Amino acid sequence: TGAQQSATVANPASGASPDLLPHFQLEPEDVYIVKNKAVSLACRATPATQIYFKCNGEWVHQGDHVTQHSTDRSTGLPVMEVRIEVTRQQVEKIFGLEEYWCQCVAWSSSGTTKSQKAFVRIAYLRKNFEQEPTAREVSIEQGIVLPCRPPEGIPPAEVEWLRNEELVDPALDANVYVTPEHSLVLRQARLADTANYTCVAKNIVARRRSSSAAIIVYVNGGWSTWTQWSGCSTSCGRGWQKRSRTCTNPTPLNGGAFCEGQNVQKTACTTLCPVDGAWSEWSKWSECGVECTHWRSRECSEPAPRNGGRDCHGPELDTRNCTSELCTHAGAGTEDVALYVGLVAVAVCLVLLLLVGVLVYCRKKGGLDADVADSSILTAGFQPVSIKPSKADNPSLLTIQPDLSTTTMTYQGSLCPRQDGPAKLQLPNGHLLSPLGAGRHTLHHSSPAAEGADFVARLSTQSYFRSLPRGTNNMAYGTFNFLGGRLMIPNTGISLLIPPDAIPRGKIYEVYLTLHKQEEVRLPLAGCQTLLSPIVSCGPPGVLLTRPAILAMGHCVEASAENWSIRLKKQSCEGTWEDVLQLGAEPCTELYYCQLEAQACYVFTEQLGRFALVGESLSMAASKRLKLVLFAPSACPSLEYNIRVYCLSDTQDVLKEVIQLEKQLGGQLIGAPRVLHFKDSYHNLRLSIHDMPSSLWKSKLLASYQEIPFYHIWSGLQPFLHCTFTLERLSTSTCELACKIWVWQVEGDGQSFTVNFNIAKDTRFSDWLVPDNEVATPALVGPSAFKIPFLIRQKIISSLDPPGTRGADWRMLAQKLNLDSHLSFFASKPSPTAMILNLWEARHFPNGNLSQLAAAVAEVGKQDGALFAVSEAEC
Repeated sequence: TGAQQSATVANPASGASPDLLPHFQLEPEDVYIVKNKAVSLACRATPATQIYFKCNGEWVHQGDHVTQHSTDRSTGLPVMEVRIEVTRQQVEKIFGLEEYWCQCVAWSSSGTTKSQKAFVRIAYLRKNFEQEPTAREVSIEQGIVLPCRPPEGIPPAEVEWLRNEELVDPALDANVYVTPEHSLVLRQARLADTANYTCVAKNIVARRRSSSAAIIVYVNGGWSTWTQWSGCSTSCGRGWQKRSRTCTNPTPLNGGAFCEGQNVQKTACTTLCPVDGAWSEWSKWSECGVECTHWRSRECSEPAPRNGGRDCHGPELDTRNCTSELCTHAGAGTEDVALYVGLVAVAVCLVLLLLVGVLVYCRKKGGLDADVADSSILTAGFQPVSIKPSKADNPSLLTIQPDLSTTTMTYQGSLCPRQDGPAKLQLPNGHLLSPLGAGRHTLHHSSPAAEGADFVARLSTQSYFRSLPRGTNNMAYGTFNFLGGRLMIPNTGISLLIPPDAIPRGKIYEVYLTLHKQEEVRLPLAGCQTLLSPIVSCGPPGVLLTRPAILAMGHCVEASAENWSIRLKKQSCEGTWEDVLQLGAEPCTELYYCQLEAQACYVFTEQLGRFALVGESLSMAASKRLKLVLFAPSACPSLEYNIRVYCLSDTQDVLKEVIQLEKQLGGQLIGAPRVLHFKDSYHNLRLSIHDMPSSLWKSKLLASYQEIPFYHIWSGLQPFLHCTFTLERLSTSTCELACKIWVWQVEGDGQSFTVNFNIAKDTRFSDWLVPDNEVATPALVGPSAFKIPFLIRQKIISSLDPPGTRGADWRMLAQKLNLDSHLSFFASKPSPTAMILNLWEARHFPNGNLSQLAAAVAEVGKQDGALFAVSEAEC
């Protein structure tokens, strides 16, 4: 050892070459002792005759070295590699005095060389954090800083953050970053940031977790704008009017403060009382005139009507004979008699000419060709609509049905209209009507059931057939001419009305109407968009219509202007979906129009194709209607029993599909469906079961509730979402089940189902699931498809289309039918009255009250006494 120690300080020999000094190919590096495992240090040098380790200034015993000799192939010089092991006990001997280090010393004939120092440390990580994150409640868009000081350790601990047990990656979320002091910073709090946050520290020894900190992001409520002042509460004298606002801008969430202040304001108002007019006294009789009469008058001036009061009733002029009817005209000669006879003859001629003109006018305005309507139709007992519109004993008021006929042709169009104009469409021409004997005609068309195979066979030859459903359960089809008709898909609320004269005269079209399942058609949605209606196709595409057809389909939106932006989408011939109409905005084209009502929408379109209604929520107050339906097996041979709760869009077509599915599964309906308003609040839908007799039943679910994710419901693209509650009865003799099922949206209102039924009882689906207004025939052609008889329809159109005095025309009819919000659309069409009647037909078939329509037309007629003055002479 003494020789070795002297060698460590020896200098290179005089004249020795520096290249022969040892140089290290491998030097010892810093290491950590984990638990009780020894660590190894190694060094390698060339040329070297000896290598020894020195640790903390003392030479390591020669026997603790493991030496390996070799030769460098490139230089031929000797290479020596030495290893030693350092144990935890060796390091702990000097723990607290200084750090434990080791160094290699290599000898050659030219001198010595020392390696770098390698430090050996005992690795550890303490259990307790120096500072842990704490729970907080913050307002939305407020910044959040969660501090974390990890436990002391060697090597120093690395820190990562977990949000609800998922790793927070600042590289994926620009709203998040971690400071050098390991604090987690959220620049602007979002609702999605509501979660439990955990700080995790780790090194080579262990991994430590801090206690979780719950962060709740709340939203303070804000007032919406005030509504318009309501009308005065009294129609005469002093009253009050009010306006209101709601705490929905935004709605308070997660415990946020409710709006302060009043939500309703009232103010006094005064309305001038109407004063009815009254007659003044009669004036004195005038002198007896040459006509042997005298007269007197009065005025409606005591008082005069004002503020909307009624006018005086009765004549304002009174005349009578003043000679007890003994007055004679003396001096009337033969010339006067001849003059009077001539005047009477001229008057009779004028009356006859007027009658002939009126009859010609009546035939022309009837709208039928000579080969369509015969004289028996035109002279049927039509009663003037303006005279007795509402009598129950007058069933023939609007019940005349013309008898018509046609032959059958087929439309052979393509998917898209050609660029060289409509004249290029290959439409077969021919006589529309085939006259029969005695001037009578019969409309010949086969039923869709009989022609189903032939129709589908012809349809399969078209290019667009690939995108249509292969079954006929959700399809209706028929053959139509200029008389129009109707297609309906039973039990779905979906129909297509083809009004009269929508198909050009001389043409016959085969038209179909189909309902698509969401998995069959890909409808891309972006952002907060959601599907609000079924996806419906009517065609064939490219068919020429001279008047808009009306497509009716259900929807599930609770619409309000401030909460929704609703668009009608149509699939182009290239397959892309395009916005063709935004509801509530001025239409950019006259090809499409949509009336949105509480449960259904009516789409006016002059181009057939594939349509869907899509909405985008503008606030979290926007909501969709969900229909909650419960089903359970009709028989239970085992102890296990399942209850399925479906959360469906509130449209008839989806309910129909679920009913068909449950029939295949052997399910029975439990109770009546409920409606739940599902809001765009990003909260999931939860379902739980309660009040179940524990002595008879038990739930096999491990969790207290089930949850359907928000976006699965909101998109509307997954139609049959449901949860299954698996129960187990303790005995096969148990046949009664009584419980409650709660369905609610987190942070929202919910619905409770009281379930009480007998498992052993054989129940069937309730008849109420089939709406009363559905008809069995999916296709109706000609007059049978309409409530209003053809001749009466033409009469109303010809009478109300021209502008009338005091507004007694189609505008007043729209007002009577509560359709005055669509006047601009009606006015853009050649016949506004026809549009109003078409919409009435679409809304009220087959159970519409025809007498109410007749009464509305009659009220319009009363405003203009000349409106139906020619009815008696015409008919």
